Amino acid sequence: MESHEPVVSAVWLHANLKNPDIKVLDASWYMPQEQRNAFQEYQVAHIPGAIFFDIDQISDPTSNLPHMLPSDEAFAASVSALDIQNKDAVIVYDGKGQFSAARVWWMFRVFGHNKVWVLDGGLPQWCKSGYEVESTLSQVAISRATSVGEAIKNIYRGQLVGPASFKTKFQPHLVWTLDQIKQNMSDQTHQHIDARSKSRFDGVAPEPREGIKSGHMHGSKCVPFTEMLDGSQMLLPEDELREKFVQEGISLDRPIIVSCGTGVTACIVNMGLHRIGKPDVPVYDGSWTEWATQPDATIITLAAD
Repeated sequence: MESHEPVVSAVWLHANLKNPDIKVLDASWYMPQEQRNAFQEYQVAHIPGAIFFDIDQISDPTSNLPHMLPSDEAFAASVSALDIQNKDAVIVYDGKGQFSAARVWWMFRVFGHNKVWVLDGGLPQWCKSGYEVESTLSQVAISRATSVGEAIKNIYRGQLVGPASFKTKFQPHLVWTLDQIKQNMSDQTHQHIDARSKSRFDGVAPEPREGIKSGHMHGSKCVPFTEMLDGSQMLLPEDELREKFVQEGISLDRPIIVSCGTGVTACIVNMGLHRIGKPDVPVYDGSWTEWATQPDATIITLAAD
């Protein structure tokens, strides 16, 4: 595995699946309106040995925003409860091919673990390649999820938890806050890429979350996350990725910040940038959901432009 590559192939994973120092995570997550239960789907069929990673559970319970990054201690306790150690190489996939796995790839990198890759094409590509899947007894999966949940609750209650087998080293340059976004609007040190669809960016299609107006932030440019992927939901080659960014007026010689709706699909654009040699691009964790709910937020729409 090459460190500058954010993905591994199904062929590679199948050949290395029994390596004890490789941990596979099913990080499937779906939008509420899709009415799909990722945890139940995991129990029915997943890559052999894979562990379920719930981005809604392994998050900051004190935030009113969806799946915000947890604290260092909470992430360490959660990952330790999943029996992951710093020596492990982590391979992440999801059930759509390429959707939520990139968020977990980014989370591990934020907390200092660079031995992390996404399965290119996800579970669909694994199955298409003819490789087997397995099911998990409900009580086993539920027990593991309960352990993670208890670890997070105890951390945020200030209670002691057992020693963590996974140690974090927070990388603040990989995550941006609302204040940094506001500062960038005046300083313009970073080009701002919005990974949502063009229709949501332009304000002509509704946001998937009730009460959130569509539109975009001043100065941002739209590069939908779908532009990073081919028809099989696999990351495009480096030359095609470069062309996608250049076509949208992004200078690859200048710093970049990426956002989306809630900090999930921005990580797919982040992976694309990583592949073309920009590994230190931050993601705005609160993204549009945080920005659009600010009382003083300026929301740009197609009509306003």
